[in-house]
Amino acid sequence: MKPIQDIESVTIRFAGDSGDGMQVTGNQFTITTAIARNDLSTLPDFPAEIRAPAGTLYGVSGFQIQFSSEQVHTPGDAADVLVAMNPAALQAGLKYLKNNGIIIINTDAFSDRNLKMANFQENPLENGRLKGYQVFPVEMSRLTKEALETVDLSHKEKERCKNFFALGMIYWMYTRSLDPTVQWIEKKFASKPVWIEANTLALKAGRNYAEATEIFTTAYRVVKAKIEPGIYRQITGNEAIAIGLIAAGEKAGVN
Repeated sequence: MKPIQDIESVTIRFAGDSGDGMQVTGNQFTITTAIARNDLSTLPDFPAEIRAPAGTLYGVSGFQIQFSSEQVHTPGDAADVLVAMNPAALQAGLKYLKNNGIIIINTDAFSDRNLKMANFQENPLENGRLKGYQVFPVEMSRLTKEALETVDLSHKEKERCKNFFALGMIYWMYTRSLDPTVQWIEKKFASKPVWIEANTLALKAGRNYAEATEIFTTAYRVVKAKIEPGIYRQITGNEAIAIGLIAAGEKAGVN
């Protein structure tokens, strides 16, 4: 049993190509964290260009969340953890990461072509560029495909589940339950049982890998925040503005 360290707050940034499912990953972590009764704030960071080529800096999609046992007002100025699905995500995300922060990297994406598109002259995993951080290299693509070996999907389709593998690792690292995400998967893909199987297996494989591997030595726990009992709703900033405008119109008697 690995040790569990209690901490007050954490800021995590998920980053990858727009097709890597980072918004889904971030949203699922947010829902699970809310159910765990932590206070939180999020910031989706969409790509600068629509349909940008895979592996490019302007195609990076990010999602940042700060969650805490105390009251939270912002999604965090700097991240404690960066989950980078490829070199471009690493390059774009480093400026948001604290010194000595944790980087969890999908090393399978670090091809010469991807490094070049991310403006890396050399592989940052090998040249000391990441010396000031805690780096956890993980072959996410390979491990995901191995976990889905018996699933009736193509290799390319199996690799698309790697975001759930990454999410499973983060769930283990911050002692989160898989249940809310498993339930979401079952509802989301109700008409496609093969995707329920694949995404659930990838999620559990990520959690099991983090628990079993020697590179992750400690899990962390953010205890429940002191939140008043009541009915809470997850909304985006745009939705909040729309609700506010509707409320203002009602109070002003505008039809």
